[in-house]
Amino acid sequence: MTTTEILTGERADLLESLRQHRWFLRFTAQGLTDEQAASSPTESALSIGGLIKHVAAVEEGWVKFVEHGPSAMEFDPESFENHQRNFRMEPGETLESILSRYDEVAAYTDKLVETVDLDLSHPLPSAPWFPKGKTRSARRVFVHIVAETSQHAGHADIIRETIDGQKTMG
Repeated sequence: MTTTEILTGERADLLESLRQHRWFLRFTAQGLTDEQAASSPTESALSIGGLIKHVAAVEEGWVKFVEHGPSAMEFDPESFENHQRNFRMEPGETLESILSRYDEVAAYTDKLVETVDLDLSHPLPSAPWFPKGKTRSARRVFVHIVAETSQHAGHADIIRETIDGQKTMG
């Protein structure tokens, strides 16, 4: 897409939804220190920084699936700890670096939404959480990324309200 072209229709709707829910998620981190972003002030082990890190990793994984098929998301029971690390800020990580990485992933995804054949489909990889024999189109993947981002923005909003009372909406 050139800078003179304007997206319309389905691609514009997907991008608007992605960007809106990313904004909600990012808003929960506004003005936080690294310590606050890493904190888990509720009964959950989740933190705002960890949620943003997780959403970036999930989005990146699904984008690789769109581009390369199921081999990009093969389930490896041995790497469960790596998956768990994506839910928390590790020592040495900063909120700024996590947000910067999220921005990189988002920009890449947005370019793919602009250009990929939305009907491109791949079989889902073999994993305990995927139904056997099902496929996902690029379109369905992007809708899933919107849902994942929205769900975790809600989690982050609860955590932020617990930290200092700030609410994303209301």
